[in-house]
Amino acid sequence: MSRFFSEKYASLVPYTPGEQPKEMKYIKLNTNESPFPPSPLASKYAKRESEKLELYSDPECRDLVKTAAEYFGVSENEILFTNGSDEILNFAFMAFCDGAHSAVFPDITYGFYPVFAELNGVPYDEIPLKDDFMVDVNAFCGVNKMVFIANPNAPTGIALSLDDIEKIVKSNPDNIVVIDEAYVDFGAESAIKLIHKYDNLLVTGTFSKSRSMAGARLGFGIANESLIRDLNTVKYSTNPYNVNRMTMAAGIGALEDSEYFINNCREIANTREYASKELEKLGFELTPSSANFIFAQSNKIDGKTLYLKLKEKGILIRHFDKERIKNYNRITVGTYEQMDALISAIKEIKEELI
Repeated sequence: MSRFFSEKYASLVPYTPGEQPKEMKYIKLNTNESPFPPSPLASKYAKRESEKLELYSDPECRDLVKTAAEYFGVSENEILFTNGSDEILNFAFMAFCDGAHSAVFPDITYGFYPVFAELNGVPYDEIPLKDDFMVDVNAFCGVNKMVFIANPNAPTGIALSLDDIEKIVKSNPDNIVVIDEAYVDFGAESAIKLIHKYDNLLVTGTFSKSRSMAGARLGFGIANESLIRDLNTVKYSTNPYNVNRMTMAAGIGALEDSEYFINNCREIANTREYASKELEKLGFELTPSSANFIFAQSNKIDGKTLYLKLKEKGILIRHFDKERIKNYNRITVGTYEQMDALISAIKEIKEELI
């Protein structure tokens, strides 16, 4: 770092995004992107808006908000769109946490939570997942801290029931509970229906995964009107035009083309089950994933070795060095053809190591 870098960030360890290598063409199963292109309607609307880039985007995202509110069954004052779901998560840390109001989240979860906490000077605790990698629901009840839970969790893919989510929200009435639903569309139940029952619930989501818009950067938060008003205060104090014209238009198209979205999610879920069974035949142990990825380990080959060997063969998966999960790899669910290529490569690697 330079001699000008602020001391308040001197110990900050930034989030490490998944590899985006350019040296060769890989089968990318490392960043949980959709294997399918965006909806044709989303692309059509975005192309139309590309001819108006001399004009600022609507800071209120009014057309997108109207469409989304109808889709999710909330009022227009109960939803806020952001530049990816990372931005709404950061807004939540900024709006509802500080030195006197700490945060809590699982010890194995989305890696940006501790980064946002450090960035914003927020004290935080990490509650260990149980031995089976389930979130310890009872440990999050009545914690008297702002709670962040990814559901389904990442990188495990394990989902909590809506009853468990409600138990956590209900038991922390004086603290915000954030339910990060980046992967909810692949097999879990959304908590959005609970926002009218609990004024301390913020549900966040993204168009990156299930709606094939990772490159567009569109996220959102849904909560009661007063929480959205708080978050808007942060937004308008940082970046009012945070969603560009093309992304906004693409988001409308993606919401209108629900059949395309539903079919893709169903296809990914079916492919996940197929690939999971094939990996189990090869001796892998898997967590019960409700996301668009598989979390797997083998007693025959350690996680890092498998990651490196697959990379040599042109297939990228995600490896984590954290002690408790270092033997696991997170594998994005691609197309049937991509998963077959993965299975074949793993078979080759096993034979090479015998």
